[in-house]
Amino acid sequence: MNTSRRKFLTKMGTGTAAALAAPTVLNAQSRTKLAPSDQVNIAVVGVRGIGWANLQSHLRVPGVNCVALCDVDQRILDERVSDVEKITGTRPETYGDFRKLYEHPDLDAVILGTPDHWHALQTIQACEAGLDVYVEKPLANSIEECQVMAEAVKKHNRIVQVGQQQRSSDHWQPAMKLVRDGELGRVNFVRAWNHSGPTRIVQPKPSEATPPEVDYKMWLGPAPERPFNENRFHGSFRWYWDYAGGKMTDWGVHLIDMVLLGMDATAPNSVMASGGKFADPGSDMETPDTMSAVYEFDDFIMVWEHNMINRNGPYGKDHGIEFVGEHGRMIIDRRGWEITPVTERSEDGSERYVMEKMPYQPRQGNPRDAHAVDFVNCIKTREQPICPIEIGSHVAVVAHLGNISYRLGRKVYWDSDAYTFKDDTEAQNMVQAQYHNGWKLSV
Repeated sequence: MNTSRRKFLTKMGTGTAAALAAPTVLNAQSRTKLAPSDQVNIAVVGVRGIGWANLQSHLRVPGVNCVALCDVDQRILDERVSDVEKITGTRPETYGDFRKLYEHPDLDAVILGTPDHWHALQTIQACEAGLDVYVEKPLANSIEECQVMAEAVKKHNRIVQVGQQQRSSDHWQPAMKLVRDGELGRVNFVRAWNHSGPTRIVQPKPSEATPPEVDYKMWLGPAPERPFNENRFHGSFRWYWDYAGGKMTDWGVHLIDMVLLGMDATAPNSVMASGGKFADPGSDMETPDTMSAVYEFDDFIMVWEHNMINRNGPYGKDHGIEFVGEHGRMIIDRRGWEITPVTERSEDGSERYVMEKMPYQPRQGNPRDAHAVDFVNCIKTREQPICPIEIGSHVAVVAHLGNISYRLGRKVYWDSDAYTFKDDTEAQNMVQAQYHNGWKLSV
């Protein structure tokens, strides 16, 4: 982005935010045209799955232009270029190396839809280039990276929105406020879960030659060198420790984030996790398909659980959170929420609720679209987004603590003030990011 554009967007007032709204139909004709000085130019790194979903949400925001796409898979890149051209009427530039993309003179912000092991470096270097960032969750693939990324954002004074879009949901926010305000009474137990069927479990496949359209060296980046294997590529990368943290950093980050929001918490004192490959012991996955983790906070316990054997979880829900309070129990997922109050017997023998019964509250709107609107607004106003780097860091650390406990096979104790494990060298060694192939983590 040239200097005049950067200064203009930085000085813009909040009045422009009122004009931001997402059209329901996404095509060139439906896109609202704004003055050039009021437009925001974005690019996407990693355009196959979630990166593409995020781009579509941003293109619904008036004045947002997609000027470039970046991916290591030319097949995906060609497909998405055509898709963007159909939506916007213009053809974005293409890149295979995000570092070259960051040199684009008219770029304001970048969306990162890459695997977890790339989030830190790509966010830090975007901040260094003067770009604002929308980075997918989990924020990073290690606890150390979370800390270094936060330092980079502060140093370069950038806007970073983490893709935990439930923060922008019109049913999660009021429900969590109700918990925080004490409507359930004192809450001492919370359970969050994701139960899915075996369709995403990957079976062993032989390594093979890298497809000619794929820059596999760039895809690996700071991860260890390994032969190309389809199981470790694209969406199924998340089941391998080199690149991600399995269900815990996939679904766990989304739901545990809401636990932290509702309970007004940031970090546990300890965690004990257990699990394994119990749904399919012969799968190719490294991360556990079945896991339970007990987190102890100052005044409540949180249990995280996941399995990949069937989708019928607690209360018949494949995912959700249960807040257990002295006055009632809240059950909430992405579809909606409800409260079942505790009853008490009166002197005449009748029973009554100790709090008002809350009927089912369904979700309305699209939180991914709302998250994009919030990010674009903050690019212009320079206000903090609804899910800034600190919030993304808090929940990513909590998820990584669970994985570290699981991998060590024992309980671990965390000092959030010192950002370290308590008297545990073995666990502390797992805090550090392991970089390879000449890539280094630094601000």
